[in-house]
Amino acid sequence: MKQTLDDQKSIQAKESMKTEDYFFNIHDLSRGIQRELTEGVSTRIFPGEQAMLSVVSIEPNARGTIHSHPEEQWGFLLEGDGFRIQDGVEHPVKAGDFWQTPGGVDHGFIGGPKGAKILDIFSPPREEYRQSGKGYSSAS
Repeated sequence: MKQTLDDQKSIQAKESMKTEDYFFNIHDLSRGIQRELTEGVSTRIFPGEQAMLSVVSIEPNARGTIHSHPEEQWGFLLEGDGFRIQDGVEHPVKAGDFWQTPGGVDHGFIGGPKGAKILDIFSPPREEYRQSGKGYSSAS
C-alpha cells in the first residue's frame, strides 16, 4: 500500500504531538496557570491558540470583583451555586447552568454557602492570563 505525501505529513504530525500537552483532567488542575483573582477566588488557566479555559474555584460566600474585558466569555457552573452578576443584575445560578457574557459587559460572581466551581471559556484568549499572577487584569 502506497502512502501519499498528505498521509505521511499526517502521521508525522500525530507522532510529534505529545499527549500530555493536549489532554487534561478536571480533577487534577496542577498543570494549569495559577492565578489568584481576589480573596476567596482563584483559577487554573489552560490557554490555547483561539480559546482559553479557566477553572475558577470560589470559596463559600466569596465575592468576585465586578470587571469587564473585551473578550467574549462563557461560564458553566460545574459545582455549587451562587449569583452571576451581569450588567448590574444578580442572576441566581446552580450547578448545570451556563451563560454567555459579551465582551465589554460588567460581570462578577458571588459564591453560595458551599462555594462554587465554574468553567469559563474565553475567545479570544485573554493575554494577561497567559502567566500566573493576581487580579483580573494586568492592571489589577
